[in-house]
This record gives sequence, structure tokens and C-alpha cells, in this order.
Amino acid sequence: MNSVVNSPVNRPVDSPVVIPLSVTAARPESALQRTILACFTAYEDALRGGDVAAMDAWFADDVRTVRFGVADEQWGAEEIRRWRGTASRVPEGRQLAETAVEAWADNLAVVTTLFRYPGSASVGRQSQTWLLTDMGWRIVHAHVSERSPAP
Repeated sequence: MNSVVNSPVNRPVDSPVVIPLSVTAARPESALQRTILACFTAYEDALRGGDVAAMDAWFADDVRTVRFGVADEQWGAEEIRRWRGTASRVPEGRQLAETAVEAWADNLAVVTTLFRYPGSASVGRQSQTWLLTDMGWRIVHAHVSERSPAP
């Protein structure tokens, strides 16, 4: 699968094009990459659906878990849960592009993606570090940022 799809920077956000999730083309898709992509997709579904309990469950319940947001940061699972309980739901129409899954070891992977929302020219960037824990695959570090489009 090709990891570079129709970039959100180069097409109108209201376009009817469906942006598929994809894994990196650097090497063949593996069972591990498919597993992580399924976890990422379930998290993304919870995010789009505003399912706070499901979003919280995907983060490792650990004081070392970190989430950097566009305008906020949380250190530790408890702080992430507190923030998530008061955070606004993501806007409708979230679209992903250039999603990549990189397996670094049998128990560690990184997912990166770009995102956009209808009516916004900004491009969002998201990365998640996934670790295989006793509870299954969980996010141990997440970073979300936005940038204005190139002039």
C-alpha cells in the first residue's frame, strides 16, 4: 500500500474523496502493522464519535504517559483523563491523509497522520507511540499540532 495519498494541503477539504488509512510503503505490510492500524482506527473512531471512555482506554494507564495537544499538554494518564473529560469534541468531517504505521519492535510502533477539518485551511499533524502492555496495545505518547498552509 502506498503511504502517500492525496495530500490535504493540495485538495479542497470539502472534496468527496475518501482518504484511506494506509501503512508505510517502506516495506510490505505486516501483521503487526495491521494490528496497530486496527487499534489506531478504533481510537480514531472513538475520537470522531466523542467516546471519552474509549479514548481514555486506549491510553496507557501510567504516570509516564504523555499527550501534547495543539494548545495543551498532559503528563500522566490521570491528567489526560481529567483533560479529556472537559475537552471539546473534534469537529465533524475530520479527514486523515498520509497515515503511516512504523513497527520499531515487536512491542513498539509509531503512527503518524495528517488531518484537516472542513472550512479550515490549517493542516493538523498527529503522532502516537504505541506500546504492547499487559492490557494490550496502548498509546504511551501522543502529539497533536497544526500548521497554517504554505503561502
